[in-house]
Amino acid sequence: MKKLLLLFPTILCALLVSSQEYFPKNDGVSHPNNTFTAFTNATIYVTPSQKIEGGTLLVQNGKVVNVGKNVTVPANATTVDLQGKHIYPSFVDPYTDFGVEKPKRQGGGRSAQYEPSRSGYYWNDHIRTDINAYEKFKFDDKKAKEFVEAGFGAVSTHHQDGVARGTGMVVALNTQGNNNERVLQQKATQHFSFSRSLEMQQAYPSSVMGSMALLRQMYYDAQWYEDGNSTTKDLALEALIAHKNLPSIFESGDKLNNLRADKVGDVFDIQYTIVGSGYEYENINEVKATNATYIIPLNFPDAYDVSNTYQAAYVSLSDMRRWNQAPQNPKTLADNNITFAFTTHDLKSPKELIAKVRKAMEYGLTFEKALEALTTVPAQILKNNRVGNLNTNAHANFIITSGPLFEKETTLYENWIQGGRHEINDMSQKDIRGKYELMVAGTAYELAITGEPGKPKAEVKQDTVKHKSNLSYTKKWMELSFTKDDETYRMTGIVSNTSDDLSGRLVLPNGNETSFRARKTGPAEEAGEEKKAEEKSSPQVMPVTYPNIAYGNSTLPRAQDILFKNATVWTGEEAGILEETDVLIKNGKISRIGKNLSAGGAQVVDATGKHLTAGIIDEHSHLALSSVNEGGHNSSAEVTMEDVVDPDDIGVYRALAGGVTSAQLLHGSANPIGGRSAVVKFKWGENAENMIYDNSPKFIKFALGENVKQSNWGSNSRFPQSRMGVEQVFTDYFNQALEYEAKKKSGKPYRHDEEMETLVEILNGDRYISCHSYVQSEINMLMKVAEKFDFNINTFTHILEGYKVAETMEKHGVVGASTFSDWWGYKYEVNDAIPYNAAIMYNAGLNVSINSDDGEMIRRLNQEAAKTVKYGGVPEYEAWKMVTINPAKMLHIDDRVGSIKEGKDADVVLWNDHPLSMYSKPEKTLIEGAVYFDLEQDLQKRNAVKKERNDLITMMLNEKNGGGKTQAPRQKPQRDFHCETDHLEEGFHTHH
Repeated sequence: MKKLLLLFPTILCALLVSSQEYFPKNDGVSHPNNTFTAFTNATIYVTPSQKIEGGTLLVQNGKVVNVGKNVTVPANATTVDLQGKHIYPSFVDPYTDFGVEKPKRQGGGRSAQYEPSRSGYYWNDHIRTDINAYEKFKFDDKKAKEFVEAGFGAVSTHHQDGVARGTGMVVALNTQGNNNERVLQQKATQHFSFSRSLEMQQAYPSSVMGSMALLRQMYYDAQWYEDGNSTTKDLALEALIAHKNLPSIFESGDKLNNLRADKVGDVFDIQYTIVGSGYEYENINEVKATNATYIIPLNFPDAYDVSNTYQAAYVSLSDMRRWNQAPQNPKTLADNNITFAFTTHDLKSPKELIAKVRKAMEYGLTFEKALEALTTVPAQILKNNRVGNLNTNAHANFIITSGPLFEKETTLYENWIQGGRHEINDMSQKDIRGKYELMVAGTAYELAITGEPGKPKAEVKQDTVKHKSNLSYTKKWMELSFTKDDETYRMTGIVSNTSDDLSGRLVLPNGNETSFRARKTGPAEEAGEEKKAEEKSSPQVMPVTYPNIAYGNSTLPRAQDILFKNATVWTGEEAGILEETDVLIKNGKISRIGKNLSAGGAQVVDATGKHLTAGIIDEHSHLALSSVNEGGHNSSAEVTMEDVVDPDDIGVYRALAGGVTSAQLLHGSANPIGGRSAVVKFKWGENAENMIYDNSPKFIKFALGENVKQSNWGSNSRFPQSRMGVEQVFTDYFNQALEYEAKKKSGKPYRHDEEMETLVEILNGDRYISCHSYVQSEINMLMKVAEKFDFNINTFTHILEGYKVAETMEKHGVVGASTFSDWWGYKYEVNDAIPYNAAIMYNAGLNVSINSDDGEMIRRLNQEAAKTVKYGGVPEYEAWKMVTINPAKMLHIDDRVGSIKEGKDADVVLWNDHPLSMYSKPEKTLIEGAVYFDLEQDLQKRNAVKKERNDLITMMLNEKNGGGKTQAPRQKPQRDFHCETDHLEEGFHTHH
């Protein structure tokens, strides 16, 4: 290094001491420094794609003045020779809460808060668009030091609380400056999430679907407000409107929430930058289709400690896979041309970042993409072209390293921020890591120095015996000691710049002094490093399946042309049951039904002695949902279950194994007016959108009884509290809907209200009601309310006292009664339930179906239908209709599914025996001609799961034995939603 010029003698002397500092430390006296500093002879990355060998970086007043191969260095410049060293732009983290106090959960009683607590702001407290990070910011020196030592020069920070979180700011991490200098952008971004505020107690929203509906309504209200239609001042909406041109960053934290956030944005032509989950590779095609830029956490999970075979059984295959597959996430994003930045969000400390990036590179991420994700892409997200690069006039934020960034042996020496130097490791201090032959008092030992260059650690061995040792290294002085047979040997020496060997004074255990010598024999290696390096050169990554859990598909099922020969065909139509009949499936449809059909190139399945039926349809299910109840209001007509369909639910595969092909996914029964339904096909492995019926019939869940009046959780703050209050809820909301529609039709400006839009659809016959019901008095009540507003109830579901009011229901025009076969006595409302209910309603002329409302019962709905034969003597053929064509008619999809009829969708099941028999199993379950369950393939999948688990367990044991970090096994609770499920999602604390 060249001596610095034009500095007074004391500083020149300081250059001669061991630390060789070329700038004085900050002693509290500040004055303008207008001198130039030239960093010469370095490998400089101006941007990830612009590299200069032997270049010069010239900085002044905290800015880059020039950079290049032939930069003219002013005569009065301070020159720093960086021969052999590298310069990179300092990193930028686009998603932190640096310097902003973390939100604290507020306490509350059992009764929820339903009204907002702030006057003059939005009607929902979780919309906090008026919060500005800069008003809450306090520079955190300790945390800044962590970021600086990890290579960061600037971060974006905001208050991470609420559904709409206000604005974020961009801050330089210059520990030597002040906030006037550090704050690069006071209002740089605006932030959103699906998580309710910890600091606010308003009950709504209590679910992801509630948060989605709230965000949609917020944007509609902002449009209404901006157009000057509101007579009430709203500071939250004004802030949202004022910030609408700022980049919108959405924390999803979940691979399905990525898509949900984008879905909200698409309604209003907003392209969010999405803070992802780290598992985007699992549904990469859908992620790519969002066209979003992503901020990706590098929270790769540690291996599980599976040494205990009993505990190992707790860990699911999907969790094992995520440990194995997650490091490939950045490469998968890059391979799909998805723009992404990295964040330290979800890491315990910024210092973990480099190791995580290095691991991602072992899984195929390129150097350039890794550097982009830490520099130019986050700067692009923040719309700040003065950070993340070293172009002229950029902030002088750069790091100096000993060699190529991300390589394990590379040392990060300094991080310059706004032209201020932050020393991380002494650049003049030699890296002494390596293997040595240590000679002490005539005895040879093996010495291995590993760890970080500035904080090395030592291991002393004689043969295979390790001796306890300590090492410190600073200011070129090394102090090493080890203990053998309770005797301690102490060594001190100065490290030479001209020799790789170490030598110096040795103090023997008896106090005598002599010398030691350590001859370097090779590079540094951690324990087991050779084996680990070999493994990491080509990590074995398990293939991703659809979904990426046990029993997922390696490829998505596709429609096949299949001819079932000689089956007993339960048509579900007037034709009845046809013996020894052929059914031809072509192009996803039922093409022909008859005898002696020709295959015409179709796959032939011998169905002799077997039964072919339409796929079972469940009118009432809560499978494949991420949430089931939005109980924050007594009406949640604005939410839709289509927003929260979860295609990864293993219950879907189990349902297919029971012959179920379609279902209505209903909102729960937390409130009288629930959410809109999702009518789906159980296409295992498809995404949520592809599971939902095209041109889906519109349904909504209503509920009566104990749940909606909150008997089950003792709340006394939300209306209704009684059954007569429930009736008033319906009347009030329908009257509001009539007023809303009248205003809408008047041609005058009106505030778009998603809740009212849904209720108007009911009044106009465009949306059907499935009503959770038990007691006859309430069933009669709702029919009277419907008649008052001139519409009919489509379906009473559960309807366990339906036998009492069957004739009244038939007269009212109820489309269907969907009930349990033999559930009774499990709560007060069902004390009068009887197992003959379905038969009595059937005999009264009602369209009756048997539903599950249960993730286990759905697998045996064929047996539940059979119980109606026992209880009430329903004919077998009619009993079978109760789980096929009857629910299809209730759901208004009978033109597509529910029976075997030419032209209908090929949603069929091949049973190995009579379909109403408890011994019968589906051998094949088809949806639109594609085989989604096959009994033989299921056995193969079971064996494959066992093998894969064993392979992953072996990998994790090797990781542990190689010194890798592990976490304790944990068992995830089994998920099974019901109507009354008290759904507590991450970030939510509510009552249902």
